[in-house]
Amino acid sequence: MIFQSMSKNSLLLALFALITALILASTDRVTEDRIAESERLAAQKALFEIVPLARHNNDLLVDLQPIPEQYWLALGLDNGGDVHIARLDDQPVAAIVPSITTDGYSGDIAMIVGINFDGTVAGVRVVDHKETPGLGDKVELRKSDWILSFNGKSLNNPEISKWNVKKDRGDFDQFTGATITPKAVIHQIAKTLEYFEKDRERLLSALNFSDNPSLGEQAYNE
Repeated sequence: MIFQSMSKNSLLLALFALITALILASTDRVTEDRIAESERLAAQKALFEIVPLARHNNDLLVDLQPIPEQYWLALGLDNGGDVHIARLDDQPVAAIVPSITTDGYSGDIAMIVGINFDGTVAGVRVVDHKETPGLGDKVELRKSDWILSFNGKSLNNPEISKWNVKKDRGDFDQFTGATITPKAVIHQIAKTLEYFEKDRERLLSALNFSDNPSLGEQAYNE
């Protein structure tokens, strides 16, 4: 009798454990899916801030071109990355490039740099950093509009020697009490523009377009 009771209890406990495990697995899967969807929407939001829907009609999250390993060091990418391509009616509009500088005051500053195919900056957003609140965190758009000062700039406007803070005879503002952070971002954006200039022909070739500067200019003006 005691043995039967113990067996029954063991079966009930095993059944309870199984049901609990199934519930937890189901909850974990739902949570993972929600987290993945939240991350996808956050990434999409950042991309849309740089190239809004009015300028493209493709899926920026899946229209990708891998970055050749020879450019990883300049872009601060240890394990590579992908360029997001923006197209309007299949015409290339802009490339959005991941880029990381290790020269921040408090460590790495990760950003995405949107570059129109005419070589001008479509927009820049800092996506991760550990800079000092109230000082270096002004690289974030929600803290300051400083990051918008790069829109429309290129390697020729200003010339490369002017891609620096005004304190160092450059064309860009620094922050009050913080020079290292803006300088690091400015230099990395310039490096990203240099990368794009070198890789632009390959990107256009991969997109089945010839290296025609008017493509980017036309798409930018539409």
